[in-house]
Amino acid sequence: KGVLEELDRWVRRRLRCILWRQWKRPCTRFMRLMQRGLTEQRARDGASNGRGPWWNAGASHMSDAFRNAFFNKLGLISLQNELRRLNHAS
Repeated sequence: KGVLEELDRWVRRRLRCILWRQWKRPCTRFMRLMQRGLTEQRARDGASNGRGPWWNAGASHMSDAFRNAFFNKLGLISLQNELRRLNHAS
């Protein structure tokens, strides 16, 4: 359970990191964070903090903008939930 939970967390963080790298300019990052529902001040602080993609992927502004429900909606399965479902089915 612990390993799968950690792997799920890592995959989602990696996806957030990829999104951050796609938004190359701070103004694009600001705009995208605003579109995802962050306040103007929080989006501005997150977009212009000068830290790297991996740090930002684990930061609360990205976690709040791209919650697990966002990835579930896209069809990304949770390994932990899938194992629980398979164990329960047998």
